[in-house]
Amino acid sequence: MKKSLKPILLSLILLCFLAFSQVGLAMAPNDPPPPPQPPSNHGQSGNQGESPIDGGVLVSLAMVAGYGAYKWLKVVQKKSQTAND
Repeated sequence: MKKSLKPILLSLILLCFLAFSQVGLAMAPNDPPPPPQPPSNHGQSGNQGESPIDGGVLVSLAMVAGYGAYKWLKVVQKKSQTAND
């Protein structure tokens, strides 16, 4: 039963892949609409929506340091365990 099921299942997967890829390659009936016009005050004195990244960088560095300390502690504990045995 397994020998006959494997080619059928493989053929079904290949058929689904080909069918869905053809749908994905279909062209749109019209050109997409043009992008909206920028607001009137945009670009007068640079970008108005600047966002700080300081908090994210500090959190990321803290997480990396914590993970490194955890791994270092595991190595030290493993070395002390093998030294005592």
